[in-house]
Amino acid sequence: MCRWLAYSGTPVLLDTILYKPSHSLIDQSLHAKLGVETTNGDGFGVGWYTEGNDSPALFRDVGPAWNNRNLREMADHVRSSLFFAHIRASTGTAVQQSNCHPFRRGRWMFMHNGAIAGFHLLRRDLTLLVDPALYADIEGTTDSEVMFHLALTFGLEQDPPAAVARMAGTVERVGREHGVESPLQMTLAVTDGESTWAFRYSSGHASRSLFYSSRVDTLRRLHPDVAFLRDVSEETRLIVSEPLGDLPGAWNEVPESTYAVVRPGADEMRPFAPAAV
Repeated sequence: MCRWLAYSGTPVLLDTILYKPSHSLIDQSLHAKLGVETTNGDGFGVGWYTEGNDSPALFRDVGPAWNNRNLREMADHVRSSLFFAHIRASTGTAVQQSNCHPFRRGRWMFMHNGAIAGFHLLRRDLTLLVDPALYADIEGTTDSEVMFHLALTFGLEQDPPAAVARMAGTVERVGREHGVESPLQMTLAVTDGESTWAFRYSSGHASRSLFYSSRVDTLRRLHPDVAFLRDVSEETRLIVSEPLGDLPGAWNEVPESTYAVVRPGADEMRPFAPAAV
């Protein structure tokens, strides 16, 4: 599968999150502990927002993240208050730049870990359900990109949780019409540059791992000697496929069939279920 992280809070250099933690996303590209695969080397991507730009910047490449000199160079110079990062382990589709996450449309970004089971059987029916006005924007061949465009079709830009629920319900309906018992496995994140929504769900209720960071004020009390915690706001948050280190009290598992909302002043955790379409 894949590993990903979503950061929101005090502007930091990407290096601070991508490289410096003891079990950083770069380390996970070679040594993932909780994923299906230990190695995630089928491409990577980073998307970030900068002041004055509504649309996020993307940097994606087909090589492994662990030895990409351009990523290493960029991470030392790019600073952002909200960014996504993703390392890919292909579930069968080609290793090509258009298949690397995050995906983008306007101000929105989307990334996914998991799979649509039997996607080669479901691909035609699912893609034909994408709004014709969006269909031409599908550049790659992944199930993830189809999921993104289905969510856009169902109103992602107006109501992300409802749109993702309709997307998930559609995938399950079409999958079961094709005899796939458990069609969907997903942890995914979507953002508009201000709020971030993260979802953990699977048809078999055995979803891939997903964690969120504890409140900064709580961590400061537990670990007053950690410099990073002194420098960031109390609204700084991370959502990750697996913890970036073993700091006691830092990481909490997102419950099964749940979505989280991270936004200034109002973090939330709510139940998630697919919606019939």
